[in-house]
Amino acid sequence: MNDIRRTILWVIFGFSMVLLWDKWQIHNGKKPTFFPSPQTVSAPAANDIKPADTSLPQPAAAASAGDVPGAAQPVAGASQPAAAAPRQDVSIASDVMRLTFDSEGGTLKASELLKYSDTADDKKLMQVFEQNAKRVYLGQTGLIGGNFPNHKTPMTVVPGERELKDGQDSVQLRFESAEQGGVKLVKTYTLKRGVYDIGVQYDVVNTGAAAVNPQIYMQLVRDGNKPEHESSFYSTFTGPAVYTEAKKYHKVEFKDIESGKAEVDKSSTSGYVAMVQHYFASAWLLADGIQRDNFVRKVGDNLYAVGMITPVGTVEPGQTKTVSARLFSGPQIEPMLEKLSPGLELVKDYGWLTILAKPLYWLLSELHKFIGNWGWSIVALVVLLKIAFYWLNAKAYSSMAKMKAINPRIQEMRERLKDKPQQMQQEMMRIYREEKVNPMGGCLPIVIQIPVFMALYWVLQSSVEIRNAPWIGWIHDLSVPDPFFILPLLMTLSSLLQTALNPAPPDPMQAKMMWIMPLMFSVMFFFFPAGLVLYWLTNNILSIAQQWIINKRMGVPPQFNLPKFGK
Repeated sequence: MNDIRRTILWVIFGFSMVLLWDKWQIHNGKKPTFFPSPQTVSAPAANDIKPADTSLPQPAAAASAGDVPGAAQPVAGASQPAAAAPRQDVSIASDVMRLTFDSEGGTLKASELLKYSDTADDKKLMQVFEQNAKRVYLGQTGLIGGNFPNHKTPMTVVPGERELKDGQDSVQLRFESAEQGGVKLVKTYTLKRGVYDIGVQYDVVNTGAAAVNPQIYMQLVRDGNKPEHESSFYSTFTGPAVYTEAKKYHKVEFKDIESGKAEVDKSSTSGYVAMVQHYFASAWLLADGIQRDNFVRKVGDNLYAVGMITPVGTVEPGQTKTVSARLFSGPQIEPMLEKLSPGLELVKDYGWLTILAKPLYWLLSELHKFIGNWGWSIVALVVLLKIAFYWLNAKAYSSMAKMKAINPRIQEMRERLKDKPQQMQQEMMRIYREEKVNPMGGCLPIVIQIPVFMALYWVLQSSVEIRNAPWIGWIHDLSVPDPFFILPLLMTLSSLLQTALNPAPPDPMQAKMMWIMPLMFSVMFFFFPAGLVLYWLTNNILSIAQQWIINKRMGVPPQFNLPKFGK
């Protein structure tokens, strides 16, 4: 049994050293040794983006993703309208977002979230879509299936209100293309009060003499770089995602698109395509029951697209057909996402711990409704979890108290039989049997709780509500590290105190490791968000209190097992 404990401790110790070394390499600007991260490449400038391969022949019946124009160049051989409107940027704003469009194709090139500040500079607004020297992130739409208007076609802006006024529920921005290939395309963007989903209406007008059968593509184009100022000590997913009823939520790595290994559910009548990053996301949404073809592809140097194509149907001469969609661009707030589209809340990714994380998030949100402060809500949630696991922890601490009570006897025996290891092991097992002590009894209840606390870790790391949320005094944002390192220092001290209250392992090497490990993990906590450190500190304090009470109840005198790093 002693060998089992020693093995477990060595495995934890070794894996921790690997993780710490890799994170330290990243923190110092070097490549990680064991878990390499994707290489960051500068985003291409808007006029340097290369076109995707558009030389593929068009299928007779339907267009494909290969026919969608590249990110910045017009379709090869496509004629432009005779009277091109002057290119301009046009902005429209609601009470929660301000959008900027390029009149070339009616492309969404910037979206500022009016209730969220930038990660690096709280005097600036958070942007999801943007186009500059460091970032390319665009929302593009157009028609394929012929020489029709696309996202590179010059469009005219229809005059109208562009700011949501008091008493108004919505504001619209409309783009109209000139006739191209016998087709005129009208795009209408509608912003509504208090929501982050944008209504997008496509009116396809046949101005020619023959019937046409176009398809609409909607794509999100982004460079493959991680968001700036992301922590080196924990990583979150950045990239495309596709959801269908058949295959559910599927993340796509940029490197898989680059290598041609990316696979998505190509055809469906439900779901969405999205571009995901920490706390925020964008997504194209169509109503359920509408046929769509999903795709991911590389469209330029360090530039990737995820999108969908849906048929308009046959449009007879003089006829107009309308297709409606929605474009989401905003924070990953679960209740809001759940209402927008089935499965959209999964862009807030908890991984394999979703089944535990979702109820924990719900409970945390309910506590916040009552308390009104996210920091105290975290404290309250940990208190409730400790109450829920009280009897399980009581068993663990009772086992530890028994071990502590017989520890002097074990130490005397080890000293007496130090030259007879086999007899020492037999004598130790005899003492355990006589005293009815299970050496692993203090570990198993704690191991059972680990998935719950890991799930809570992911809830706190991924919840945008924690972003910019203050707690008390010096903690103005629970999503960033404590500026004065007070919480990490308290967490380190609490971890060491907890180790001192535990029975010292009989093996001196194990005893040393039990003191080294809290110090190792504490290094990472100095760079973790304050909300995560607060939850761990609260858990430590409550664990110490419960352990102290149980030791006193069992008659174990208060004593501290101090480290001995000598010979």
